[in-house]
Amino acid sequence: MRLSQKRTIQEIANICGLSKSMVSKIETDKVFPSIATLTKIAKALGTTVSHLLKENNESLEVVINVENADKNAIKTERGYYIFPYAMGFKEKKMQPYLFTARKGEVKEHHLSHEGEEFIFVLEGEMKFAIGDIEYLLEKGDSMYFNALKAHQVTPTSEKVMYLDIFV
Repeated sequence: MRLSQKRTIQEIANICGLSKSMVSKIETDKVFPSIATLTKIAKALGTTVSHLLKENNESLEVVINVENADKNAIKTERGYYIFPYAMGFKEKKMQPYLFTARKGEVKEHHLSHEGEEFIFVLEGEMKFAIGDIEYLLEKGDSMYFNALKAHQVTPTSEKVMYLDIFV
């Protein structure tokens, strides 16, 4: 997409606040970026995260087997695993993700991006910080928040899995 717009890696890197090397690694599939980084890149390219992740065979229904979601999750540079549900759905208004994070593997970071999020904990426990407020979320707990507020996940159990829906 960047090449079709005749834009340089450095231009996109500057707009997104990333290094030229990081943008290159993302483009060559050497690194899978965080959702916040994908959001910045999509905005810089004038598109959506869903469009960046889309498969060629878009449809009006997408069915994912739970085992396929867990085993096909991709590790991000932040240390957690992510699986984008509904990648092939045409013109979606929301993007659901399965996140898996393991204690001691997630790098400390605070995310902030446009939109709203809904989190539902499927397994394990985690601290979830929004701004200066920290919440302990356990299996079955949920949270809805404005994603412009800086937020961060820290697993407190060995493994935490949660559904995160971006709008």
